[in-house]
Amino acid sequence: MEEIFTIIFRTLLYYFSIVLIFRLMGKREVGELSLLDIVVFIMIAEIAVLTIEDLELFFGYGLIPMVILLIIQRLTAWISLKSPLFRQWFEGKPAIIITKGKIDEYAMKKNRFNFDDLMQQLRENGTESIKDVSYAILEPSGKLSIIEKKDFANVRNKINGLVLPLIVDGRIQEKALDQLGESESWLHQQLEKRGFNDVKQVSFCSIDVNDEWYIDEKNEKK
Repeated sequence: MEEIFTIIFRTLLYYFSIVLIFRLMGKREVGELSLLDIVVFIMIAEIAVLTIEDLELFFGYGLIPMVILLIIQRLTAWISLKSPLFRQWFEGKPAIIITKGKIDEYAMKKNRFNFDDLMQQLRENGTESIKDVSYAILEPSGKLSIIEKKDFANVRNKINGLVLPLIVDGRIQEKALDQLGESESWLHQQLEKRGFNDVKQVSFCSIDVNDEWYIDEKNEKK
């Protein structure tokens, strides 16, 4: 009887502990979890199960590795915010599978994405034909973002995708400028036209295929 109460106590303890840890890790949908998030979730679940089953083990021992995993997750999340290179290496980056109705087989093979997966996600999106697709972008989460064809009035053909980030966290993306065939001085001129005299003022800046700009000011007061 004592063992039953011990199991119930440990189950409730780890249930609320895990809920608290997941809350501290941040709000993210299941489909948006990074590789690290998934690994942390699995390890925390295994630790909880082992500690609940082994009644001879002090129940508090399971909380120590859980807290360590939480610290690791928060630390890597902070590094990801500061380092785009680390974020791309750790979480992966989007891959363009379809560009203006043409499938990129190399990108599919590289991401181990087969035609069955492609057709399934197209059907789930309600897309009738690949010809109707302007861009299909495979996100790091494995979800396929599908943008159907539209009549673009002012399309920038040099943008290999729907949106091209020019500034991320106050840093100019040189590869993006190279893709556009533009210079940093051109970017500064464009920002000044829109009321921004310093790149460090900008948290995020992008341009899309319609030549429309999106600029988010850093630490903007609401």
